[in-house]
Amino acid sequence: MSTHPFAVPYLPNTDSDRQEMLKAIGVDSAGDLFRDIPPKYRNPSLNLPAPLSEMELLGEVGSMAQQNLIPGEYACFLGGGAYRHYIPSVVRQIVSRGEFMTSYTPYQPEVSQGTLQATYEFQSLICQLTGMEVANAGMYDGASSFAEAALMACRLTKRDRIAVLDTVSPSYREVLVTYALPQGLQVDTVTPGTAYLEEGTACLLVQSPNFLGYLEELEHLSRRTHDQGALLVVATDPIYLGMFRTPGDYDADIVTAEGQPLGVPLSFGGPYVGIFACKEKYLRQMPGRIVGRTLDSRGREGYVLTLQTREQHIRRERATSNICTSEALVALAATVYLSALGKRGLRQVAELCYHKAHYASSLISQIPGYSLPVQGTFFKEFVIRCPLPPHEINTRLLEHGIIGGLDISAHISDGMLLCFTEMNTREEIESLVGVLAEVGKRA
Repeated sequence: MSTHPFAVPYLPNTDSDRQEMLKAIGVDSAGDLFRDIPPKYRNPSLNLPAPLSEMELLGEVGSMAQQNLIPGEYACFLGGGAYRHYIPSVVRQIVSRGEFMTSYTPYQPEVSQGTLQATYEFQSLICQLTGMEVANAGMYDGASSFAEAALMACRLTKRDRIAVLDTVSPSYREVLVTYALPQGLQVDTVTPGTAYLEEGTACLLVQSPNFLGYLEELEHLSRRTHDQGALLVVATDPIYLGMFRTPGDYDADIVTAEGQPLGVPLSFGGPYVGIFACKEKYLRQMPGRIVGRTLDSRGREGYVLTLQTREQHIRRERATSNICTSEALVALAATVYLSALGKRGLRQVAELCYHKAHYASSLISQIPGYSLPVQGTFFKEFVIRCPLPPHEINTRLLEHGIIGGLDISAHISDGMLLCFTEMNTREEIESLVGVLAEVGKRA
């Protein structure tokens, strides 16, 4: 073997070490580890193109990037879980600082005070935003927060059934099932009108505003849920909380949200940050990290990781969660965003979303061939029924420089979910309405 440091990678295991490990698990060779995979799939032909130089590769990737439809270059009315909001310049300026961008897991508080304080401020702001008593340092995203809340409710109630409203985002429900079934938990889908809970149900999971953009009757759902000894879990939109009552006001036990609207760009789907808050009495079953504020031996204020159960590291089968990290940098962006806007600024953003959505709905409802099939109060998203399949409508919109709504025909016949934020100008909204009317005439 060559002694040159770059000749071969460093392999700590000798041939005899590897043979001993293989023997311990009952196989003769490393190839046997893949015997469950049919032979024809083990080494597929990748049909890779010829290698390129760096200059050629950058040119090809740039050409591919130009095929993207970018909100801003196009008027965009697409929502359904990720939203385009204005991000103040101060957000990127602060999160780009090396002290935050390159910091690692703050296991050593004596050298991580800045990171820990930022996380503590994030937790404090989330408590104020959701109306809850405690919050953690953040989860991977809104869907993982939602599913983790269900598992937490099962631990707290020692029950094995989970009820979720059918108005919850389908992708959230898919993640919920993925989390629940391997642990032997039953997931029941129920309708908001009945919210009937089977015996042994640990919690009712609600999204408000829901997948279709409309508000749920949280007061009624909270009362029904608690009367049956179950916990109420609410997923919400953090911008919505700028002008409406919080889930905490309805006696929710656990509140989750996708933090992306708070100063985080769309980024083709991530990274985002999951918001997770609950009542203080449930603190010890909360998943993820929690940062606490304390005093050192000299009476100076300091920040530490606290109530982070050791089982997350050394006895994982007893852990409250397999999520042992946090999206600290993205949480920092949300913290800076909320701090920059303040209470009044967040309310103004929420009001702009609300009024622009309702202005658009009033115009679209008057176009022949279109209707609003769902009744109720909505925030910044609502459903329209189209005279043509939504994918055809969206194709026509793109021809006019408009990214249309989300095709939800699988849920509502010829249904399209439209989203409006403070970023949509009056001219954009009226342009959308004009094209919809033109398409409707040709239908």
